[in-house]
Amino acid sequence: MPYRVATARTICYMENRPIVPDNRIIRGDKGCHMPIQAANMLRIENPKLYKVHLASWNGEYQPLDVFLRSREEWQEWNEWRGEKDDFNRPYIFALIDFYHEPNTWLFGGIFEVVERMAIVRGHGYRVRLSGDYSDLIGRLKISWPRSGRAKSRRLENLFDEFVVKEILVDEYTGEPFRGYEEVCLDFSELEVIFANAKPDWKAALEHVKGVYMIIDRSNGKKYVGSAYGEQGVWARWSNYMVNGHGNNNELSKLLYTKGIGYARENFKVSLLEYRPMKTDDAHIIQRENYWKEALLSRGEFGYNDN
Repeated sequence: MPYRVATARTICYMENRPIVPDNRIIRGDKGCHMPIQAANMLRIENPKLYKVHLASWNGEYQPLDVFLRSREEWQEWNEWRGEKDDFNRPYIFALIDFYHEPNTWLFGGIFEVVERMAIVRGHGYRVRLSGDYSDLIGRLKISWPRSGRAKSRRLENLFDEFVVKEILVDEYTGEPFRGYEEVCLDFSELEVIFANAKPDWKAALEHVKGVYMIIDRSNGKKYVGSAYGEQGVWARWSNYMVNGHGNNNELSKLLYTKGIGYARENFKVSLLEYRPMKTDDAHIIQRENYWKEALLSRGEFGYNDN
């Protein structure tokens, strides 16, 4: 009987196929409960040829958001060289900090270093994605409590510590929609959801009107807006994904000089209220004005100019 992997904290082998038997497996649970090291699943003949890239928050972006937004941009992360020659071996074993869960890393692929340039604090490597275990990119989650802050480590020193936490049935494409009351996301997370047109988010947001807030974490200023008329929240927020400001006056002025990168780094978006599409527009506007008053989003404390 074939097995489908739902989630995994343990892996065992049956009929020469990897399965993940816990209480959430879809079918075929045979009661095997042996945790497996990544080294026993990923057959790498000589770990000494690899450096591990522990990609994490760089002060501006989360690598998980970068990975979901653009594979080209993710490859560039693996081509970046700091003061040290971090990737001084033929291969890079790339892991992405899965910041939604503690001590969890998403497999980002194996890259071959094909050229090293005399560039410091820039793109000092040229890499290409290897085909090894490419079917597990974005699916394999590894459990490992990080020690230290180094972005690169020798694979042979860590490989036996990496434990398979989960193998996703499908490649990870962002967090699922958890309900209207739970919509509070960094702009960069929302950008990924819209770029992938995630069906659960799109179905939920395109069928409601509502009032929302954007908060600038760098200074605490707030912007309150609304979605009404024929367009739902999904359509209104799609405008923000183009330029970061959605054509709002004060936000436009801000990002004209700072660029969309400022929105990715500082903006957090939340849904304050939602209503059925049949709700009268005047009521939505009334609620928008209420929140502007309640949150003091006009004047010196916010970005609303009306």
